[in-house]
Amino acid sequence: MSHVANPFVVVLDASVLYPFRMRDILFTFAQHGLFRARFTTEIINEWTRSLIAGRPQLEASVRRQAAIVGEVFDECFVEGYEPLIASLNLPDADDRHVLAAAIKCSAQTIVTENRRDFPAEILEQYGIEALGADDMLANTYDLFPIEGARALRTVRKRYENPPFSPSEFLLDLTKCGMPKLAGMSRNAIEHL
Repeated sequence: MSHVANPFVVVLDASVLYPFRMRDILFTFAQHGLFRARFTTEIINEWTRSLIAGRPQLEASVRRQAAIVGEVFDECFVEGYEPLIASLNLPDADDRHVLAAAIKCSAQTIVTENRRDFPAEILEQYGIEALGADDMLANTYDLFPIEGARALRTVRKRYENPPFSPSEFLLDLTKCGMPKLAGMSRNAIEHL
């Protein structure tokens, strides 16, 4: 893993790990050192359960992917957050473990597509904000445009069936829920 600076710490919620392309870009940005990703075994289990429930035919593939995440990102797992859960109050009690993990690892951001479950007035008490994946990735790209373009190129080059031209890749990002990231990276299309 390379590091471009002293990247900020983000907790990735299961909701942003479910969409494949989003997960791929988040993990690649983390591998390129653009931020320090954190999650828990509980978050990974929630992601795999949801994905398998929706696409049971992919169970073997999903389990392999989860195992790879465990190997490649072993230092990203937050532990010891469980004692904090009971003291937290969120609209959905099932999300308290995500906030507890963020507090435990001193994260600045929870990356989630369920922002209404993480009200700003509660998160502010802990110096944490909730952002959607597209907002967080676009903000990160804005901070580190050269490294962000390299990370996106890495992702684009992985896809061979079918391969993506840079402009097709940006259209795909938009289609996959990341229009802000696609728009920001359009200026560096020759580097993608």
